[in-house]
Amino acid sequence: MLFIAILIGCILGAILGMNVPMISYTYSSYLAIAIIAALDTVLGGVVAVINKNFDLKIFVTGFFTNALLAILLTVLGQKLNVDIYLAAIVVFVWRMLNNIGIIRRYYLEKWTESFKKIRNKK
Repeated sequence: MLFIAILIGCILGAILGMNVPMISYTYSSYLAIAIIAALDTVLGGVVAVINKNFDLKIFVTGFFTNALLAILLTVLGQKLNVDIYLAAIVVFVWRMLNNIGIIRRYYLEKWTESFKKIRNKK
C-alpha cells in the first residue's frame, strides 16, 4: 500500500513538474527554505510517532511556524543584503540529519531484534 502511494506521488510529481511553469529566481530561495523547513517538521513528526508522543496540533503549528520563520529570515536577509537564510538552512538540515539518525537507529534495532527472533526459532 505504501509502495503504491509512493508510486502515485512520483507519477503526479513528474506530471505536475512538466506542466507547471518554472519558478523565477527571485522566489527560488523562499521556496527552497520553506521546503527544507517543512521536511524538518515532517521528520520531527516521524520521530514523535516513533517515540509515541505525536500531537497533531504541535505538528501542524510547527509545520507552518517553521516555514513562516524561515521565509521571514529569507526576507530579512534580502532586505539587509545578507544571506541569513543560510543559517536557517544549516539549522534545519542539522535537525533533519539528527531526526534521520534517530529513525535509522529505531528501524535498525527493530530489524536486528526480528532477525534475532528468527535466529532463535531455528
